[in-house]
Amino acid sequence: MPRLIRSTVVVLFLAAVSLAGPARGANEGQDDLDRAMDAKLTAKTAEELGEVIRLADSALQKGLDEGNTQFAEMLLASTLTQRGAMRAADFFAAGAKDAELRQAALADLDRAVQVEADQPEALFHIARLHLLPGGDRARAVKALDRAIDLLDRDPLMKAKALLLRSGTTGDLDEKLADLDEAIRLSPGEAAAYRIRALLHVARGKLEEALGDLDKAVELSPKTLGSYELKAAVLLKMEKPDEALATFEKAKEANPDSVEPLVQKAKIHVTQGQFAEALAELDRAFALDAEDLQVLLGRAVVHQALGDKEKALADVDRALELRPKLPPVLRLRAMVLADAQRLDEAIAQMEELQELVPGDMSVQLQLGLLLNGGKKHLEAVECFSAVLLRQPDNWAALRGRGDARLSLGQHKEAISDFEEARKLQPKDPGILNNLAWVLATSPTDELRDGARAVELATGACEVTEYGQAHILSTLAAAYAETGDFESAVKWSQKAVEAGSEDQREHLEKELESFRAKKPWRENLAEEP
Repeated sequence: MPRLIRSTVVVLFLAAVSLAGPARGANEGQDDLDRAMDAKLTAKTAEELGEVIRLADSALQKGLDEGNTQFAEMLLASTLTQRGAMRAADFFAAGAKDAELRQAALADLDRAVQVEADQPEALFHIARLHLLPGGDRARAVKALDRAIDLLDRDPLMKAKALLLRSGTTGDLDEKLADLDEAIRLSPGEAAAYRIRALLHVARGKLEEALGDLDKAVELSPKTLGSYELKAAVLLKMEKPDEALATFEKAKEANPDSVEPLVQKAKIHVTQGQFAEALAELDRAFALDAEDLQVLLGRAVVHQALGDKEKALADVDRALELRPKLPPVLRLRAMVLADAQRLDEAIAQMEELQELVPGDMSVQLQLGLLLNGGKKHLEAVECFSAVLLRQPDNWAALRGRGDARLSLGQHKEAISDFEEARKLQPKDPGILNNLAWVLATSPTDELRDGARAVELATGACEVTEYGQAHILSTLAAAYAETGDFESAVKWSQKAVEAGSEDQREHLEKELESFRAKKPWRENLAEEP
């Protein structure tokens, strides 16, 4: 029997005993107590429970004999607990955002335990509410400890309290003890197995975690969270095929849900299996052609497969469903940029910037697009705006350095690259670009061939000597030191590694080094 119903039975029993007992005598509050009891029998809403509370308070204030005082206090405490629990339930159902409702629930529950201290249900709800941000964690733990002590006759409620307390301690042994006891008391609670599985993962016991998750799936086969956790454990164990099979079982249990298919697609993407990912997303699209995560996921996969038009079509469809949604606008800009439609990409990102003017990640992305579109003066302004707010943003420093390099502002570019390198000393792009300007600047006092060789070598090591433009920088650095033999060697490797659109420029560099001429960066591109 639930505790709330049992409490009501106790109240009714005591009422019957009191009615059969001695005459009322000088009990001036007896009429209000009788009315409170009658109101309690039919009260269902918070307002109706409030009337019970008012009448019980009035009865106690007017005066009752010892027996009726005890009964009135029990009635008052149980009604406060009932209304507090109702308000707490409404608070959580509304997303745990209504601060006034939370305070009203706590006010009822706190008063309930003041009237009658040993009320485990009230203590449980007090703990739940105090464990939220802004609550008193110590009060929550104390309330849970007391509730657990009082709940020996209510194993299901005790299991819930133990489950809640397990989240209040960082001691893994204490946490495990609470979870083990909760599962012993309530072996049919799937959530307890999921939580214990997470603890097993934290302890590195992945097989035990899988066992608990299998039990959670058995108890609640439609709960997607259990499948998601199981798949995550399997991926941690480097078993992607079993993780995929887990989500296929989730799909069988939830045939109308797109979520298992989206999760399968994510696994395929992490494995570089874009065609397989697209097949899953197409299955999801057939179920729900208006699901944003399906449309956006499919757009990203289309883009990875080189089908830019289909990627753009999915993004545009998402925008029809959710106009002006920032993540969709951002993705659309990236798809346009990948299709070399840079002016449209920049315009799209500028529209997004107007919608979220304080988002520095948008400002940063706009600067990168402006650089790509050879609008370097605007890019410098964009990156500078980011750095004004975030002076340690290494990506903005690197981006501004690139823009200044293209503008022929080599001294300023070196300064930006040096600051960026302090923040990201192993970033190959920063190492490469700093080495390039030190090796190729037409300004004599800025060049430093030996340091350029050091930096370019570091960039090559990070990229395992596999990127043509970085090999080209190493060649230019050796040429600046006068070591043209090494310059030719690395320049030849750059030509061999380069793509078709890189080869013409790389071959010109190689000719220069064969002629024992160092390479010089053009003074500036057109703004």
